[in-house]
Amino acid sequence: MARLEVLKTYKLYVGGQFPRSESGRYYPLSNPKGQMIANISLGSRKDFRNAVVAARAAWSGWSGRAAFNRGQILYRIAEMMEGRREQFVAELMQQGAQRKNAEAETATAIDRIVYYAGWCDKYQQVFSAVNPVASSHFNFSIPESMGVVSIIADEQTSLIGIVSVVLPIIAGGNVAIVLASESKPLCAVTLGEVLATSDLPGGVVNILTGRSKELASHFASHMDVNAVVYCRSVPEEKKMIQETSALNIKRVFHYEKDWMKDTSESPYFILDGQEIKTTWHPIENIGVSGAKY
Repeated sequence: MARLEVLKTYKLYVGGQFPRSESGRYYPLSNPKGQMIANISLGSRKDFRNAVVAARAAWSGWSGRAAFNRGQILYRIAEMMEGRREQFVAELMQQGAQRKNAEAETATAIDRIVYYAGWCDKYQQVFSAVNPVASSHFNFSIPESMGVVSIIADEQTSLIGIVSVVLPIIAGGNVAIVLASESKPLCAVTLGEVLATSDLPGGVVNILTGRSKELASHFASHMDVNAVVYCRSVPEEKKMIQETSALNIKRVFHYEKDWMKDTSESPYFILDGQEIKTTWHPIENIGVSGAKY
């Protein structure tokens, strides 16, 4: 008698835990040949709201860490992914990729994490400034994290697309809620397993699976989300996100890129997730006699 394969049910990743969707829903995932390969949780509005609560709770601790320590933690994520390289390759192949392409995407994703790990304690120096002013003050401009960023990841890639948008967000001290590709979600949920076993605090990255047409409006309308990153090419969703985000003046970023190219990694992606804060400090003038005036 032929044995029935036990298919994995991929859960959500919220607050460092792996809950099932609160709705109890899931959808079957098939490979390009029509063979069922997994069950995927179908995230709901309540799941997204739970993720926002977890992300907001994690933000102060994550943004308050030393930049060098954030870099160490991101590098640890790359180490953990390197140890599970074959699993990512296998999942990409399950979703239709050729082995050569799967190996290239996995290697590029790992290298991209290392790239942003290196920028964690450097982008502040690049994007900070001492500004000229017409008074006896020092005037400094420095980048600071915005807070909670919701991300609707690229639909056409399983791994490199999600890594390329999440890493610059968290490298800059922000926290993220990301909606994975509906048709290619396997590597995104496995990435959650990597994050859970690395040094990344729970809630810094939260990964949902499900349908963009159901969740996109919530990603844009939630009043405790500071920015939205949209990486797909559905004109109706793009317009809706731009209009809905105005309710609390969210920043909106729309990225459509070939994420495998070197041009898809840059410290300017970190800068997109920053607010520039300006500080004034008075200059004390000291005369010849030593008196301050």
